[in-house]
Amino acid sequence: MVEIQDAFEKLSFKKDKFLTTKRTKPSDRIETYGPHLVRLPRSAVPEYLNLTPYQQFCWKILGPVIKSKGVRDEKLEQDLLMAHMKIRVEEYLAFVWMSTILALVGGIVAAVFIGPILDAFLGLGWLLYGSGLLIAVLAPVGTYFGLKASPGLTANSRGTKIDKKLPDAMSFIAAMSSADVNVDMIFKELSRQPLYGEVQKEAEWITRDTELLGIDILNALQRAADRTPSDRFRDFLQGVITTSSSGGKLKPYFTTKLKEYQDSRKLVVQQKMETLGMMAESFVTVVVAFPLFLVVIMAIMAIMGGMGTGGEIPVLYGIVGFMIPGAQAGFIFIIWLINQD
Repeated sequence: MVEIQDAFEKLSFKKDKFLTTKRTKPSDRIETYGPHLVRLPRSAVPEYLNLTPYQQFCWKILGPVIKSKGVRDEKLEQDLLMAHMKIRVEEYLAFVWMSTILALVGGIVAAVFIGPILDAFLGLGWLLYGSGLLIAVLAPVGTYFGLKASPGLTANSRGTKIDKKLPDAMSFIAAMSSADVNVDMIFKELSRQPLYGEVQKEAEWITRDTELLGIDILNALQRAADRTPSDRFRDFLQGVITTSSSGGKLKPYFTTKLKEYQDSRKLVVQQKMETLGMMAESFVTVVVAFPLFLVVIMAIMAIMGGMGTGGEIPVLYGIVGFMIPGAQAGFIFIIWLINQD
């Protein structure tokens, strides 16, 4: 009873401030106070979900319908969580439904009004009416499935970014572990390192669970493993949980994972180098040699009049003006995609 009273005595209430707590002294032992609140800056407030004005309009119109029907989508809810999209699944469903309705109305308006107007000037009624009907059908269907798939695509993109930064983050984790730092402090320090991108954001959520929600580190890691979009990061967290629960040492585990991720990165780099070598050979063949031979052959045919139609010159202009620059731009874009990380 004395311990509970001491814990409540640490709270301080102010009318013009948020609920804060006194800092525990270094001499205070966790056995004395047990789980305790963490002092936040005075200006710190909870991060609420921020909806755009359009999303607020969608929720205001369709929110009562969704709540009354009890509509749920567990997969969409998990995708929103993995994508770190700060919106509830009910609000996102209202956004999807309203956007689909507006797309349907827009498609019908396009089919009814735009078709006759263009028909009066171009005289292609059958084609325009068919295109309007196709727009009226494809617009709502594409809007619905596109918006439903957007959180999943965002989550997959986050998973890819986590996998790219995981070897570097593992070097940081292994270095901290070699200094006998506790697991919760490792992830807390990792959450302060923006260098590690999406891995740092995952560590922020783990630290939020332990520091603010009072969840123990193993349950926090399990929650992180359930919501992360990266299979490799999930496997790593599950290994940490298993090793800690079984009484094993985490330092050898982190070292093993570091070597595994470094070897995997070397393999990926080697594969990319081989791909770049193949792209270089293809570039020489397709963009340099083939157009050159084609231009020479067609120029000789135009001079000798072998084809007799006189259409070689426009074709040469097309090859030089469009084909060669387009092929070069395509190869540049592909190489940029391969090496953008």
